[in-house]
Amino acid sequence: MKSGVSLQQMLTEVKRQSESKEDYLIAPNRLRMESYGKEMFLHLSDDSGTELIEPMTITGIAHRQIGTHLRIPAAYYDRMREERPDLLAYNANTWFKQESLQRMLRTLDGSARAYLSNRYRRIDNIDIVGVTLPILGGLPDIRFESCQITESRMYIKAVNPRLQAEVSPGDIVQAGVIISNSEVGLGSVSIQPLIYRLVCSNGMVVNEAAARRNHVGRVTDSEENFSVYSQATLDAEDKAFVMKIQDTVRAAVDEARFSQVVGKMQEAKAAQMDTHDVPTVVKLASKEFHITDSESTGVLQRLIESNDLTLYGLSNAVTRHSQDVESYDRASELESIGYSILTMPARQWSRINRAAA
Repeated sequence: MKSGVSLQQMLTEVKRQSESKEDYLIAPNRLRMESYGKEMFLHLSDDSGTELIEPMTITGIAHRQIGTHLRIPAAYYDRMREERPDLLAYNANTWFKQESLQRMLRTLDGSARAYLSNRYRRIDNIDIVGVTLPILGGLPDIRFESCQITESRMYIKAVNPRLQAEVSPGDIVQAGVIISNSEVGLGSVSIQPLIYRLVCSNGMVVNEAAARRNHVGRVTDSEENFSVYSQATLDAEDKAFVMKIQDTVRAAVDEARFSQVVGKMQEAKAAQMDTHDVPTVVKLASKEFHITDSESTGVLQRLIESNDLTLYGLSNAVTRHSQDVESYDRASELESIGYSILTMPARQWSRINRAAA
């Protein structure tokens, strides 16, 4: 499992961001993009043209969302951003002027960080922390193995050492849970079981058993062209989901479910790899599970180091390599891909081995 920050460090940052961020409901025709050298700024004005807040920088995520909403092809948007920022500003402003239906603009520390639909329902990190930590904290000996806040998501990865089993003699795994959330429209709230392997500190996300809550709700509107979006309390629908989150956190460390996953690991341990051409097996599996060429090279290295030429060994090589990638977001994706590989249908595993033979 890729190392992150401590729980306390993450909580400090969650609190800081909660106090610093501002959300706005704004008609796009009140927005104006401006280039200054290579940097792009977003201006927010009232009907008279008076600027309401200081010009904001624009994150990469917000740039992508603006381009998507304005239906500017991503490759062209990126080229303008890199080579002709003035042309990008002209294009964006031309289309902004045509739009009067409000959008939600999420800002933090002087940057526009998300440009979202007015149906976007905010389920913020501080809400998720407030709901889940009391449940996790009530589990005896719970260990917060890795936490992180990236530009796109918050992650909490916790392990329950009281619930453990052996996949094979000496290979001990423990039950855990991963809780993630995106405040910028890049994913739903998600609570998934996690398997932690002691021998190599691998984390594997059990991606077939997740509770999710999409950030989509009723249309939010205002008679004004501009308004600060107040921090409303969770409504009845959200409170129902809070109860679902609490139940799912408890279920994620359920002994029966954990035993089922361990059983799948033991089955994968018995699924041998065709050893005539191991690099090709890794390459073919990587292609099917959207692992890049550079990542595949790292996976092959970890597989050879482990000398476990089985389906189980391949899945562990993927999750072990996740510790080596720079991006915490991508590392977490690889932890989930590792489980997808572990549980691939026997027919698919046989086909990959035959193709490599």
